[in-house]
Amino acid sequence: MIVTRHWRRLRHSESAAFWLFLTPWFVGLLGLTLGPMLFSLYAAFTRWNGVAAPEWIGLQNFRVLFTTDLDFWPSLGHTFLYAGARVVLGTVVALALAAMVNTPIIGRTFFRTAFFLPAIVTGVPLFVVWQWMFDPQAGILNYLLGTVGIDGPDWLGSSTWAIPALVFMSLTATGGAMIIFLAGLQDVPVELRDAALVDGAGWWQRFIRITVPLLSPVILFNVIMGLISSLQVFAEPYVMTAGGPEHTTYFLGLYLFNEAFSYSNVGYASALAWVQFLIVLVLTVVVLRFARRHVHYLGS
Repeated sequence: MIVTRHWRRLRHSESAAFWLFLTPWFVGLLGLTLGPMLFSLYAAFTRWNGVAAPEWIGLQNFRVLFTTDLDFWPSLGHTFLYAGARVVLGTVVALALAAMVNTPIIGRTFFRTAFFLPAIVTGVPLFVVWQWMFDPQAGILNYLLGTVGIDGPDWLGSSTWAIPALVFMSLTATGGAMIIFLAGLQDVPVELRDAALVDGAGWWQRFIRITVPLLSPVILFNVIMGLISSLQVFAEPYVMTAGGPEHTTYFLGLYLFNEAFSYSNVGYASALAWVQFLIVLVLTVVVLRFARRHVHYLGS
């Protein structure tokens, strides 16, 4: 009986400690995530400037958003264009870098660090540096192009080159995805590649027919994470282009921010936020459904 009581007391104390340590997470979930989300859902059906009492207007915000808003559809199209290019090129570049630093080359540790470092150095200072690099007169990119006889464009001032410039800048921060790909490459069984080598398969055949299928779960993860972050892009156009030129980089995240904090149209911005959330959710589900036939898990 004494042992049983002691055991029950110990389990009770462990359970209490578990819930005690879990309390900060619950507070953060309810107070900083779930609570604001539910309130923004309510605000999406109101006319609210963030100060006065919200006025319930039902579906009017969404009706205006999809029918008469002249900025919503262009901003959504530009967001899709940016996200598609960034996800595809970012995934390819990250996989190529991971494959390179996974080979036994001289200075492999240095290259791994060098490729990963830009993923850590992010934020406004980095965007300001890139803004200088894209400068058509004093920027280093046009200077380097000029050394080989190419007249560089007005990167951020051209409606043709603004989105490609932002996509190019994003490719320098693929170090996080590269590290994940590198971990996946190191989990590919060496026996399979050696067997293919014995059968006469070249490097490219081994990579396409063995490595890539076994990396498909990692590719899926990086694609989904890249898709989510790209569809919510905000800081880059806010700092570097302010949505220009000619609203080319007026992405959905920047449009949402301006409606809420520049025009004090918080109710309408909440409707935009929920549309953005649903778009991300639907595309994520579509990618996951598509991946059922194309993602191969080792041992399954």
